[in-house]
Amino acid sequence: MMGPSHALSGASVWLAGSWAMAHFAGYGQSPLAVAVGATVCAGGALLPDLDLSGKVTRNQGGATVARTFGVFSLFVAEVVEKVSLGIYTATKLSRDPRRTNGHRTFTHTLPFAGLVGWGTTTLCASYGKWAVVAIVFLMAGLALRGLFDEWAERAGWLIVTLSSGVIAWFTAAHLPGDRGYPMLGLAVGVGCVVHLLGDMITKNGVPILWPIPTGRRMWRMVGVPNGMAVKVGGRGETLVLRSLFTLVAVLAVLGMFAPHVLSNLDLEKWAGG
Repeated sequence: MMGPSHALSGASVWLAGSWAMAHFAGYGQSPLAVAVGATVCAGGALLPDLDLSGKVTRNQGGATVARTFGVFSLFVAEVVEKVSLGIYTATKLSRDPRRTNGHRTFTHTLPFAGLVGWGTTTLCASYGKWAVVAIVFLMAGLALRGLFDEWAERAGWLIVTLSSGVIAWFTAAHLPGDRGYPMLGLAVGVGCVVHLLGDMITKNGVPILWPIPTGRRMWRMVGVPNGMAVKVGGRGETLVLRSLFTLVAVLAVLGMFAPHVLSNLDLEKWAGG
């Protein structure tokens, strides 16, 4: 899927999960905590595409996530792509094809999702509020780049970076400083897993089983049958899936913070029937 769809799916899954935790487990969160979690999950849902690099010196190309912070994020994407390709080359088996780039390899695996989630949790637990602020800054930039792709393209990476800084500053000013915020690690990890699931419904699939060998292949791409696959950038993605993600996100927010609105809508529905 494209960057905006990945980011929107991450935000909607986190919001839906937050509603479920509040409704069924009594785990309530403040609006700010929910917003921060949704932002981080939306950004995390773009992280796996850091393995798609562009032209660093020209500030061109690459995946949505790679263009977030201009040449800086493009350089990081270049490094991640090369590392991913190196991991692929070092672990591939006889039936795995030879590759010249690392896209949809290591960063599109469950171990990667677990690694970045664990790493985020460790940073937050070790360094507290300021680690949270740094993570929010990075994830907010990715989320803005994904959720508001056309605006970000017009505004440029500098405006996106400044906007991320404002969000991080607001977070620093309003979040208490005596917690480790382990939920942020979960948000990043969940975002990565949501990305994998999104790519699995496209034609190319992802190596979701790695590092479990299947036959004489280590990097077997797993996905839905081609006849059921969603066309990247097609109407099924841009209209159907994004509309569904948006509806889920809106309903989840209303369910957590304005349940009377849903009750009124339900009453009106029955009255009309």
